[in-house]
Amino acid sequence: MDLLRFATAGSVDDGKSTMIGRLLFDSKAIFEDQLDAVERASRTRGTEYTDLALLTDGLRAEREQGITIDVAYRYFATPRRKFIIADTPGHVQYTRNMVTGASTANLGVVLVDARNGLTEQSRRHAFLLNLLRVPHVLLAVNKMDLVGYAEDVYERIREEFQIFAQRLNVADLTVIPISALKGDNVVERSAEMSWYDGPTLLGHLENIHVASDRNLIDVRFPVQYVIRPKSNQYHDFRGYAGTLAGGVMKVGDEVMVLPSGFTSTITGIDTYDGPVQEAFPEKAVVVRLADDIDISRGDMICRPHNSPRVTQDLDAMVCWMGERGTLRKGGRYVLKHTTRTVRAIVRDLHYRLDINTLHRDEAADALTLNEIGRITLRTTQPLFADDYGRNRTTGGFILIDEATNQTVAAGMLDLDKT
Repeated sequence: MDLLRFATAGSVDDGKSTMIGRLLFDSKAIFEDQLDAVERASRTRGTEYTDLALLTDGLRAEREQGITIDVAYRYFATPRRKFIIADTPGHVQYTRNMVTGASTANLGVVLVDARNGLTEQSRRHAFLLNLLRVPHVLLAVNKMDLVGYAEDVYERIREEFQIFAQRLNVADLTVIPISALKGDNVVERSAEMSWYDGPTLLGHLENIHVASDRNLIDVRFPVQYVIRPKSNQYHDFRGYAGTLAGGVMKVGDEVMVLPSGFTSTITGIDTYDGPVQEAFPEKAVVVRLADDIDISRGDMICRPHNSPRVTQDLDAMVCWMGERGTLRKGGRYVLKHTTRTVRAIVRDLHYRLDINTLHRDEAADALTLNEIGRITLRTTQPLFADDYGRNRTTGGFILIDEATNQTVAAGMLDLDKT
C-alpha cells in the first residue's frame, strides 16, 4: 500500500477536528478505549453527543477553547492506502504551525462552513497551500446539515472558490459537500444530498493518484552519513547513507558527486531489508560506488548532466517562526538545507506579504512571528539546491538562531527568478 499525507486547514469552528474524528470513527480506525475516553470527556463538558473533535484536540487549551493550536498528527489505514493526517490550526496566530503541517503534505483539505461561505481565512489557507506547493487541494463544504443540504449554497461556494483558485494556478481541485457532525459524504454517501454524484471524502483520499507528484527525473541524493565498518569482515566496505530526494537511482548508473564534480558508477544499493536494484524518492538507502571518492556529509550525488544549482546567493519566501526577535536585513543565522549546514546572512528583505490580501509591503523592514516575506540570503558555502516548485526537499530550508539553537524560519527557494 502507498502512503498519502494530507493536511487540513480552515477557519476557527469550521469543523476540521470533527471531520478528522468522523473520518477515524466511521472507518473503524480508533480503539474502544480511545472512544470511551472521548465519550467521558464529552459528558464532562456537558455535550449531549460524542464530540469526535476531541480525538485530535489533545492539548488542554484546545479542549477548553474548542480550537486547534498545535499540529496534531493522526495515522490510520484502509485496505487501499495508509494515511498520515496533519490537523493544522486555522487561526492566523498559528500560521507557522500550518506551514509546518502542510510542508510535507500530498493533499490539502480546506474546510469552509456552508453558512459563512468563503472567508478571509479560507483564502489565506488556500494561498498557503499553494505557496507550499501542495499538489492537490480538496475543498470540503462542511455543515451542510445546517443549511438544509441546499444544492444552491454548495454551488455558490464551489464557483467562488474555483475563481479564486484560478488566480493561484491550483492544478488539481476537488469540491465535496459534507456534514462532519452527521457523517454525510465523509465515509458513507449522504442520502440527504442525492443531487451530488461525486466521491465521498474517504473515497477521494483513497483513489487520488499521488505517485506522479514525486520528481522522478532529477536524481538528488544528499549524503547523510559515510559508513566505514571497523570489522575485518567488511574492511573494504564504503557506503553513503541518506534518503533519496528525487529521481530514480539504479545499479550501474553513472553519477556525479558535488561539490568535487568527480564521477563514478553505482555498484550497489543497500536497504534495511537487503540489496535492491533501484531506489525511489523518500527511500532510505546506502549507495556504494565503484571509485573511492572523498565524500562527506552534506555532499550531493546526482547525474553528470542533470545537477542542481550550485550557489551561495538564494532568493526565497520565508515564514518567520521565532517568538522572540525579528528577521531583518543583516541578520545572521545557521541555515540547514537537506544534510548540509552553513552560516548565512540576510542581504535584503524585499517585501512582507499580507497573506489575506496578497499585498506586498515593500516598505517593511522586518518580519515578525507568523509573517511571510521574500528575502535574499548569502551563505558561507555553496548549496546544491533546486527551485521549491521542482523539488520540495532540495528547495526547502530552515534558519536556526545561532544563540538559542531554535528554528526561527522556514524557507522555500525561488531560484528560477534569481
